[in-house]
Amino acid sequence: MSTSQPKKPTPQIRSSTEFARYVGLARTTVSRVLNGQPGLKPKTIERVQRAIEETGFVPNAYALHLKGKRTATVGICVENLLTPPVVRKLAALQHQLREKNFTSLIEVIEAGHGDKVIRHFLSMRVEAVVFIGHFNEDELTRHVAELTQRETPHLVIDHFGIKGANTVTLDRPRAMQMLMDHLFDLGHRRFGLLAFNSQARSVRDRLRAIHESITARGLSSEQCTVALDGEYPRTNDFEEGRRIARTAVERGNLPTAFIAVNDEVAIGAMRGLQESGVRVPEDISIAGFNNLDVCLMPTPALTSIDQRIEETVQDAVEVLLPQLGQPPAAKALVKMIEPLLVVRGSTGPAKS
Repeated sequence: MSTSQPKKPTPQIRSSTEFARYVGLARTTVSRVLNGQPGLKPKTIERVQRAIEETGFVPNAYALHLKGKRTATVGICVENLLTPPVVRKLAALQHQLREKNFTSLIEVIEAGHGDKVIRHFLSMRVEAVVFIGHFNEDELTRHVAELTQRETPHLVIDHFGIKGANTVTLDRPRAMQMLMDHLFDLGHRRFGLLAFNSQARSVRDRLRAIHESITARGLSSEQCTVALDGEYPRTNDFEEGRRIARTAVERGNLPTAFIAVNDEVAIGAMRGLQESGVRVPEDISIAGFNNLDVCLMPTPALTSIDQRIEETVQDAVEVLLPQLGQPPAAKALVKMIEPLLVVRGSTGPAKS
């Protein structure tokens, strides 16, 4: 009875030199195959590919790219992974880049640590750096300046107003103007502003647009608005909105419409109002911002501003990719995305 010989173990390959020795070809020949260079015999290419399957060898892509080959890699910086719109933009951007054969390196930037992230991306020879979200303005301005100096293309998604930054962002002032026109058309003249106490530029821009919409109608912004912010730091936006609304009801003299900084605060406020016996929208209208899926969960469904994330990311890719391999443009490109007001049951005619 014959016995089969034990299978020879596959050697562990640690370098391109060891791999070339295993294949039995010159290292330069193996390198040409790995780089996809023309002029090689099909048998040679097949021989290298079969050896890769046998050994599981993974060539050091960045070592190859150091020799002049493009990395097809984009570094992406995000402010955090706690904000649903940021996560959706990140996922959409990564998907679109992958469809165009680009790999993404993703880092969450903490305040004061951005320089380390940018240097890491540059050491990895990324072809561009994208920022998604809202960052410390001084730090972001410095990052954009460094990338421009090094002729590394960049793009900022969301954070408007950074000097020299190629930017794609939602037109937030326009969004608030659309919402205010909607509420004015319903007869509202007194507005409660829920949790607008952030110092982020995006929130300040929206707040300014609210006041400008009021004064444009010949009304006093001071008389028409009341700031309804929490007395404690926000830890949960749903609960914060609920607490603010219940406190407002207890104090009396309610406005006819609530405008919330985001959908979570708005839905929490709606719950707080309803728990206090206040009807939405019969007694008070309420609107949010971001148009998350959760807007459809409460009764009534929430009126909100949609950021048009797919359109934003599509425009971002169209702005970013033509920059690759090109010197920085003399003037930064800024693209504003037109928002979409989604009217649902939470807004109605002002109570007379």
